[in-house]
Amino acid sequence: MNWTIYLAQCVGSIILFTCAIMIPLCRNPVWWIHDYPAEIQEKYFETHERIPTQSVSAPVLMKKGLALLLCVGVLVGLMLLTGVNRFLSAFLASYGLWLIIDWYDCFILDWVLFANLKCVRLPGTEDMDSAYHQKKYHFVHSVIGMALGIVPCLLCGWIVMLIQK
Repeated sequence: MNWTIYLAQCVGSIILFTCAIMIPLCRNPVWWIHDYPAEIQEKYFETHERIPTQSVSAPVLMKKGLALLLCVGVLVGLMLLTGVNRFLSAFLASYGLWLIIDWYDCFILDWVLFANLKCVRLPGTEDMDSAYHQKKYHFVHSVIGMALGIVPCLLCGWIVMLIQK
């Protein structure tokens, strides 16, 4: 495994992830409403039409399912570029990258940017500072993301193993 390439991939992935999250979020915060804390969603829906936000609703499953498929493809490509050629190496390297992105999302995007940028606040919830600064909420979702990341990273390892045979 080429560690220089891996480090560059980590930095590049953080930049791309930031753009993929922040650009739609700043343009239309409602796009990510299913990821907002429940009290923010409830306050928003007091004055706006209710849309499905449950984890098992069709729109949420479609968004997250497509994102996971895209992640598997990207992870496979990145692992092949890094030079890993075995299941365990691909799984561990891809999961390491997953963790870096997950922790960056929690500690930087959620705790710092999401909590403080007014442009990502849903209309009618701009004054809910304490609801936007819920570190425990974002930490719990980060732990869930860490657990969910095992599946695409296992798939990545499996695909890399099949390709390298």
